[in-house]
Amino acid sequence: CRLGATGVVEGILLVHVVPWSPFSFSTPEDNERRHVERQHEIAAAESQVLEPMRRFAAEKGIDTSVAVRHGDPVAVLEDLAIEMSARLLVVGRTGDSGLRQRLFGGLPSHLVQSADVPVVVVP
Repeated sequence: CRLGATGVVEGILLVHVVPWSPFSFSTPEDNERRHVERQHEIAAAESQVLEPMRRFAAEKGIDTSVAVRHGDPVAVLEDLAIEMSARLLVVGRTGDSGLRQRLFGGLPSHLVQSADVPVVVVP
């Protein structure tokens, strides 16, 4: 991504959000290990998810940047869209179970309902 002449970021930001809630209950031992686990999650997301996507885009001549974040995926993507002055969010359909999706809805449906920019959902 780069800052264009109009002050808007141009290019594509590839994002992977590791779901994490600050409200989950954890033991003191869990808290001590959490930092190390978080670093492993970031490294895995970068190498297994984002880097292959970045390479594919680069082969097609598409300018990309990558980011890994922890938190509620909907909130993180909405915040990044605002922060980056995004004009469009493109998300994949997630693999939630049928029951879970019917009860709570999935990430794409939540984004479609609440994002300030258009959302495209791809299978």
